[in-house]
Amino acid sequence: MGKTVLVTGASSGIGKATAIYLAQNGYNVYGAARRVEKMQDLKTYGIHPIALDVTKEESMVACVEQMLKEAGSIDILINNAGSGYYGALEDMPMADAKYQIEVNVFGVARLIQLVLPTMRKNNYGKIVNISSVGGKVTLPMGAWYHASKFAIEGLSDALRKEVKPFGVDVIVIEPGGTKSEMTALGDEYMTGVSGNTVYSSLAKGVSKMYATMQKDAADPIVIAKLIKQGIEATHPKTRYAGAAGAKLILFLRKILSDKLFDRLIMSQMK
Repeated sequence: MGKTVLVTGASSGIGKATAIYLAQNGYNVYGAARRVEKMQDLKTYGIHPIALDVTKEESMVACVEQMLKEAGSIDILINNAGSGYYGALEDMPMADAKYQIEVNVFGVARLIQLVLPTMRKNNYGKIVNISSVGGKVTLPMGAWYHASKFAIEGLSDALRKEVKPFGVDVIVIEPGGTKSEMTALGDEYMTGVSGNTVYSSLAKGVSKMYATMQKDAADPIVIAKLIKQGIEATHPKTRYAGAAGAKLILFLRKILSDKLFDRLIMSQMK
C-alpha cells in the first residue's frame, strides 16, 4: 500500500479528480467532504469516503482520528475544500465573509495542526494547500475570496520554514481557470448579492468574463497531475501553477504596475 493521503473537498472538481488520480497511482486515498453521498462512486477506485466539515472542530478531529486508527498515518494532506462567494465588498453580509474565511483559511490551518504531530513523528509529510491564481491576482467582486487565498499564500510561506526541519514539505498549488461547480455557484451568489445594487453593471461584466473563462477552463485532471508532481518530487517547488491562463496572468502581474494591471483586468469586464 502506498502513502496515505487525505484529500478534502473530494466530492467534486479538483478534489475528486485528485483523489481518483492518486488512487489510480497506488496511493491509499481518503476522500473527504460534507456530502458523503456524492462520493460513493469513489469506492470503485478503492478510495475511502469520509465525512468532513472544515467549519466544525469535532468533524475535523473525528476525520483525522479515524484515518490514524485505520491507516496508522496521514502522510499527505491536500487542503482543497474551498468556498467561492463573490460580490461587492459593500454588499456582502459579514456572516458570509466570515464563513468563507472559516472554510478557506481556518479550516486549512486546523487540519494542518491535527496532522502535523504524526508527520513530525515519522519525519515525513507533504502538506499541499490549494490556493489559486486569485492568491496573487484580484478581480473586482472577489475581495473576500482573494483575501482568503492571499492568506493561504502567506500561511504556507511561514509554515514551510517552521516544518522543514521535521521532514515536512509545504506546497502551494495555484490553479488558473479550471472546470468547477464553484464558479457557477459563486456567480449565482454574486448576482443575488450585487445584481441589483450600484455595482450591478460591474457584476454583469464579471459574470460575462466568468462565462468566457469557463469555455477555456481546463479539466481538473491538469491540477491533479501537478499535485502528484509536487508530492513525488524529492525537493518540491514551493509553488506550482497550472490550468487555463495561470502562467500568463501571473507573469503579467509580475511585470506590470498595479495601475496598469488594474486597467488590463477592467478591460475584460466590458
